Amino acid sequence: MESNTSNKTHKKMIAINGDHFSNLSEFYEEASRVLMKNVDWKVGTLDGFDDILYGGFGIFENNDEVELTWMKSEKSKNDLGLKATREFYERKIKQGKPFNVEMIQQQLHELISGKGQTLFDILIEIIESHKNIELILDEVKQ
Repeated sequence: MESNTSNKTHKKMIAINGDHFSNLSEFYEEASRVLMKNVDWKVGTLDGFDDILYGGFGIFENNDEVELTWMKSEKSKNDLGLKATREFYERKIKQGKPFNVEMIQQQLHELISGKGQTLFDILIEIIESHKNIELILDEVKQ
């Protein structure tokens, strides 16, 4: 009978550092740097960020077990909070097509009334939707 110890999977350890960005564009740069090594394209949208978390594009493959540590997460929570999210929605509304302006106005209204998600919340939700990724929010590590 074979031993299970030789078949154990090892988690890929990945860290995003909140000190490396202060807005959504810079977050995409950090995510691209950390997750997309040696790949020609970069993350530039929330959907694109979600896509790379499926694996197969960068440093991990589909269904690899991943431990993603978000260092300085409290700083990121502030940087990608209410103000940044409001500006994000207002830019999309101003741009109009191809965006669904009515839906974005509703999201902005929910945000302002205290019921909506911030960009930080949305990013956390995207990460947590990937069952093979364990997210650790870490304020202490340098």
